[in-house]
Amino acid sequence: MKETKLWMNGQWQDAKESYELTSPYSGEVIAQVAKASIQDVERAIEGAQQAFQSFKKTTAYERAEILYKVVEIMRQRKEEFAEILALEAGKPIVAGLAEMDRTIATYQFAAEGAKQSKGETVPMDAAPGAGDRIGWTKREPLGVISAITPFNFPFNLVAHKLGPAFAVGNTVVLKPATQTPLSAIVMAEIFREAGLPDGALQIVTGSGGELSDTLVTHPYVKKVTFTGSSKVGLSIKEKVGLRKITLELGSNAAVIVEPSTPIHKIVSRCVSGAFNFAGQVCISLQRIYVHSSIIDEFTEAFVEETKKLIVGDPLDTKTDVSAMINPNEVERIRAWVEEAQEQGAVIATGGEFTERTLTPTVMTNVTADMKIICQETFAPIVSIVSYETLDDAIRLVNESDLGLNAGIYTNILSDALYAADELQAGAVIINDIPTFRVDNMPYGGVKMSGYGREGIKWAIEEMSDMKFISMKKSF
Repeated sequence: MKETKLWMNGQWQDAKESYELTSPYSGEVIAQVAKASIQDVERAIEGAQQAFQSFKKTTAYERAEILYKVVEIMRQRKEEFAEILALEAGKPIVAGLAEMDRTIATYQFAAEGAKQSKGETVPMDAAPGAGDRIGWTKREPLGVISAITPFNFPFNLVAHKLGPAFAVGNTVVLKPATQTPLSAIVMAEIFREAGLPDGALQIVTGSGGELSDTLVTHPYVKKVTFTGSSKVGLSIKEKVGLRKITLELGSNAAVIVEPSTPIHKIVSRCVSGAFNFAGQVCISLQRIYVHSSIIDEFTEAFVEETKKLIVGDPLDTKTDVSAMINPNEVERIRAWVEEAQEQGAVIATGGEFTERTLTPTVMTNVTADMKIICQETFAPIVSIVSYETLDDAIRLVNESDLGLNAGIYTNILSDALYAADELQAGAVIINDIPTFRVDNMPYGGVKMSGYGREGIKWAIEEMSDMKFISMKKSF
């Protein structure tokens, strides 16, 4: 059984306490994980602050080379890392390999972004009395960044924080999810091999509830970047003060299926968007609004496609859906499904529970006040709802207090553009599921879904300060 330590100032350090890490699929103990104390976090932040004093002076070329080396190392070891995802997150191995490909791309985008951070000249002579001056802007690193990451994409979402932070010259204290520390810990080895200076990356594992106050309020911390629940994100936002912050929070992703859509071409894609990684994805397809003229045809095809999915061991390449992250989450969604049934909802397929799994589940006859519709399910469950007009569908999508991604399928251009304007979401995906994301696009939500944007270009901007410089040409 693996025993982990804290990664601080370029060394592995013991913690006074530890906790058992169990496999979501088997329930077996797979590691004894170091549990950081508040004092450990304080030392990590102080070490990152000290490392920043020299790291901020490195050139864009040097930082890019470190990130390119990370890309090279991860390409060589991606099968090994996908197995880590299967063990600690219960992610099917095929989905794990896809995450590794995205993670590698994310670090490559960060390496390229390191060389693209730039300012601009300001036409000082456009203002009266300033004709003898020149002016320009430049981007400068912030300092220490606290990064708090979730369990569902433990390699790629870490990359979205480490990559742009290092690209611009910041240092990072990383607190990964308690369920997925192994994928974060291995990044310490990779970055060290890639040449990142000691102290630029600190990794503290343990309880977010116990450590988050220090991570977000310590005076050396200049920015907090958090991915997780809306409830926790709101709490962090209230504590962070004038520090910069990026919050990637919950979602309740929906897609509209207009009658001009060729159903046979989209059903398998919609099924994938609903059930990939057991629906434990921020932009997992949770609500499908289908025009009344095609809903019977769509529902039948969707149910038949869903029945083909295989639930099983995440290390089996044939597995489509594996365990949810822990039994408590299974019990939560069981209660939501039973409550919806009591209120009249119907299970079209699925709804079979074990201690750790839920078979992919399709719900019909649902109403807007049911938890499976109005709250984020984060489970392998999707609801299909009928609508009469496009305006009705848009209204139903917008009723949620969450707005990360939304989608629409239509062959009518004017309807697509109308929906793009009217849907309240950080991104509108036309003719694909809202689960679509590539790692160089801006990513973030509106309403209770977040604050700020990720995607390397935008993250670099949010992880740096603009400085304006002006010079008088003559005395």
